[in-house]
Amino acid sequence: MKTVFRSLMLAVVLATLSIGTVRAGSEVPAGYYADQRVVYHNGGGGPDGPAYFKRLLGNLRNHVEAVGKAHVEIRVVSLGDGVALFQSAASDEELAGRIDALKAMGVRFLVCANTLRERKIDRAALHGVSEDDVVPSGVAELARLQGLGFVYIHP
Repeated sequence: MKTVFRSLMLAVVLATLSIGTVRAGSEVPAGYYADQRVVYHNGGGGPDGPAYFKRLLGNLRNHVEAVGKAHVEIRVVSLGDGVALFQSAASDEELAGRIDALKAMGVRFLVCANTLRERKIDRAALHGVSEDDVVPSGVAELARLQGLGFVYIHP
């Protein structure tokens, strides 16, 4: 009886371990991820700013590719030092291209008006930021989107 029980328990454990497992480097099975609504908080990366922005953009690309453009709605709220992403992209073609590619994948970038006003940043000096992309308050926008069901991510 103990042998049967042990065998049954081993089978349950092995089956449990294989459910939902996706191995590194493998394709994500269709339907693996449910539809998602996500807001990324971009507050900048401090002294690691340029490297942080590249990692952030890579995370965004990976997220869209994993879930599928038709199954994910992503907003990126940039405030404080995070606005430097768009200042840098104004003179960095590679960075600008990565932002533009993400926009083409459906990612929406939002910028805090308080940050622009307090730091005396002209919106026109920011790569790809239109009037419609500016929100009154970055932190209030993060809370608003979470209230609408967006999941918060701070990479």
